[in-house]
Amino acid sequence: MSQSSAPMMPAPNPMKKKVITALAAVVIGHAGVLWGVSHMKTPELKPVEKDPIQVRFVKLEEAPKPLPPKPKPPEPKKEPPKPKEVKIVDKPLPPPPKKVEKVQQVKKADAPKPAVKPVETPKPSPVVSATVSETKRPVPEPAPVVKSAPPVPPAPAAPPAPKSVSLGGGVSWLKAPSVRFSPGELKSSCSMMVAISANEDGKVIAVTAKNSSCGAAVDRKVTAVVKRAQLTKYIENGVAYPTKVEQPFDFQLK
Repeated sequence: MSQSSAPMMPAPNPMKKKVITALAAVVIGHAGVLWGVSHMKTPELKPVEKDPIQVRFVKLEEAPKPLPPKPKPPEPKKEPPKPKEVKIVDKPLPPPPKKVEKVQQVKKADAPKPAVKPVETPKPSPVVSATVSETKRPVPEPAPVVKSAPPVPPAPAAPPAPKSVSLGGGVSWLKAPSVRFSPGELKSSCSMMVAISANEDGKVIAVTAKNSSCGAAVDRKVTAVVKRAQLTKYIENGVAYPTKVEQPFDFQLK
């Protein structure tokens, strides 16, 4: 017998078969998954219906204010204490001392002896104790004396109206005003008229500068000097009157 020299096929490796089988199974599985996913229906999402939320606002009530304290009830008037009855008991007077009279017997030779009578002591008269009850009554307070209002004194008589007079014609200077200026105080020659008011005694009470060309500083100085002056009283029919006079002033700058 002749033996053929045909080549021998190597025996398949069992490990390769297992790998090929596993790969085929994986491919088939993935294909099945893809087919199943492609044929799946998309799930519809249903809207969730909920009841609306109801909100109720609650107003907070303020705590009640405390009530004012109740007024205290008026205290009951206390009754005046009743007067106490005082009993005055007179103590019985002690009995007067007994008087004992001594009898001296005079012996006489011939005369018979006189009979001595016993001296009767006077019995003390019984003392009667008298009980006197005295009740003190409250003495009413005297009513207040209302003083009458003092009489209103009569209003003083109105002072007499001032008289407008002239210097030398009704009044004159008792203390004449003397105005002196320091160097540089009087800027230029000027003049003014001063209205003077005096009371009944001739005291100057008001001075006003009129028609002045001297300036405010000179006016103030002149009026201050005139206020310190004094006029004589103006008397008419025995009555002294306040007066109004005018005094001119003329200042020359040398």
